[in-house]
Amino acid sequence: MSAPAMVGRREFLKTGAAAGGGLLVSWYMPLPSAGAGKAAAGENQVALNAFVRIGTDESVTVIASHSEMGQGVYTSLPMLLNEELEADWSKIGVEAAPVDKVYNHPVFGMQMTGGSTTSPAEWERYRKMGALARTMLVAAAAQQWKVDAASCQVEKGVVLHRATGRRATYGSLANAAAQLTPPAEVKLKDAKSFTLIGKPTRRLDTPSKTNGSAQFGLDVSLPGMLTAVVARPPVFGGKVAKFDASEALKVPGVKAVEQVESGVAVIAERFWPAKLGRDRLVVEWDLGPNAGMSTEQMTRDFAEQAKSPGAIAKKTGDPESALKTAAKTITAEYDVPYLAHAMMEPLNCVVDLRADSCEIWTGTQFETVDRANAAQVAGLPPEKVQIHTTLLGGGFGRRANPASDFVREAVHVAKVAKAPVKVVWTREDDLQGGWYRPMWHDRFAAGLDANGEPVAWTHTIVGQSIMQGTLFESFMIKNGVDGTSVEGAADLLYGIPNLQVDLHSPKIGVPVQWWRSVGHSHTGFSVEAFLDEVAHAGGKDPYELRRKLLANQPRMLAVLDLAAQKANWGAKLPPGVGRGIAGHFSFDSYVAQVVEASVAKDGAVRVHRVVCAVDCGTVINPDTVKAQMEGGIVFGLTAALKTEITLKNGRVEQTNFHDYQMLRIFESPKIEVYIVPSSANPTGVGEPGVPPVAPALANAIFAVTGKRIRRLPIRGSDLAENAGTKS
Repeated sequence: MSAPAMVGRREFLKTGAAAGGGLLVSWYMPLPSAGAGKAAAGENQVALNAFVRIGTDESVTVIASHSEMGQGVYTSLPMLLNEELEADWSKIGVEAAPVDKVYNHPVFGMQMTGGSTTSPAEWERYRKMGALARTMLVAAAAQQWKVDAASCQVEKGVVLHRATGRRATYGSLANAAAQLTPPAEVKLKDAKSFTLIGKPTRRLDTPSKTNGSAQFGLDVSLPGMLTAVVARPPVFGGKVAKFDASEALKVPGVKAVEQVESGVAVIAERFWPAKLGRDRLVVEWDLGPNAGMSTEQMTRDFAEQAKSPGAIAKKTGDPESALKTAAKTITAEYDVPYLAHAMMEPLNCVVDLRADSCEIWTGTQFETVDRANAAQVAGLPPEKVQIHTTLLGGGFGRRANPASDFVREAVHVAKVAKAPVKVVWTREDDLQGGWYRPMWHDRFAAGLDANGEPVAWTHTIVGQSIMQGTLFESFMIKNGVDGTSVEGAADLLYGIPNLQVDLHSPKIGVPVQWWRSVGHSHTGFSVEAFLDEVAHAGGKDPYELRRKLLANQPRMLAVLDLAAQKANWGAKLPPGVGRGIAGHFSFDSYVAQVVEASVAKDGAVRVHRVVCAVDCGTVINPDTVKAQMEGGIVFGLTAALKTEITLKNGRVEQTNFHDYQMLRIFESPKIEVYIVPSSANPTGVGEPGVPPVAPALANAIFAVTGKRIRRLPIRGSDLAENAGTKS
């Protein structure tokens, strides 16, 4: 999920006592409620602050305020905290935080995970929590020994006083430390003193995921729990007119069939009878106003809208005049489709609803929002709703739903089930259930001077707003422009003197939201592919033109040069193989990629190699950066080569992985990742690897075939007659 750009603001340290005597310290936010404080500390553990507990057995538990969905925060957050705590890393464990304002995102003011912001946002807070805990442990030891705390040292979870040979473990000091008043300020290490940050570190969640003990939402089981699936309208905005449950109720194990807000729920002892019951359910739908909607018509409508400028997102110079006086002009139009998130673990949610409480187990990226929406459905105050965040089998933004659709639905089902219930979405439900990356149409015009240099650039974007109707709308939509629709275009780094980016945001009945890399997922493709067209129109090498246009962008230029160097840009390739380059700035990180690809006679595209260079500031765990770049590249290639959501007669045509395919292991290219050393604060890595790969591939295809790719996914039929015949 994307999030608004970080805006600096003054933060405050607040302290206080937690229930049970343990001291809880929070940077940025107030203390947790009494309930959250109790939840944080176990019988044999002491909470030195809201983010770390130390056990009498020397175990150290780091409380993760962000969700783990494969991106590695259950390792990076403990690394940040323990860099200053200096406990024995082998004793470190991690738990998901309860929902409480103490764990709110330092910038966005709510508990959530998205926008590639976990490491940037927590870079300071988690280190300070570790430093505070260490300082209090040392102070406790110094009091016991009646020595100056400054004369003590720490080493792997032990406080040492070398002058007298005394030593005390963190576990033995935790209770005494918890009684002390934490210091108002702590000094953090200089980067030169880091012993953990920047070092390749094995993930803490790997063992449980390999031995099967890790708990995802689908793993949750409660005594007396029922399982439900929901029949939802086949057209977005449709409603139940009437239904016949008689055949569904005959399925052994089916307990009830009830209408809920989102459709008709079939509630059973287990998943399979619930699914079979739904298969036999007869529902008559009121399809509503979207029954005639089709992708073909929307594509035509978008192209028509793009013929005139929309709301101005960015304007510099006089692009209209510059285009008129240019020595040469070129135009192009690009299209990308709706895309589903297609997480490996489909949506699911367990709810135990009682008269005065509601407990929820789910993989969520949006704890604060989900709790508020669940409370509204349950008719309870938010403090009576407890969310247990499980591991997420993928998220990509879908589990940060602005309407909390899958959580609200589960609470509605729990109200009629009158028992703990797990609502499960099948793969078909997940692909056809809405909340997609919007489809987009981009119209470009560029003017070149007599030397082939671009002097004018206009870019009209057409697509749905993902911020409209959400809690982000008031500050993300300004003067009719949704900032996420134009990111990667309105903040273009290339030095083109006359530029205009404008936007049309049609209102369409297809539910849309953020998708990995958000607006950058479409602007990265269209901008970088069109720039390649501009380079060739002006007789320029695509890499060299980018270098010239990035003269005032040293960090972007550095990753571009590194990727080109490692890919041997300009070197001869085997016959039938083309090389393409692209760069993109997103989530405050700089990424450049070079793709080597070939096209078979039947138009089938094969990606052989991807070279990626990234500058993401200070690196916490290099292994994570590499993994996220690799994952982003495969994710982006899947979208470029395989996937699209299309509608006909208001219905989504794709149903499962047979017609919404993933990139397979044998199709994955060789991927090389190179990290630019940096002393800047960390920036995002979860999403920035996605935007450059599709345009780099499209540019490689042009290099070998002479055929421009302006529509995703790439269709072999469009390339078959041109394969291997570069013009």
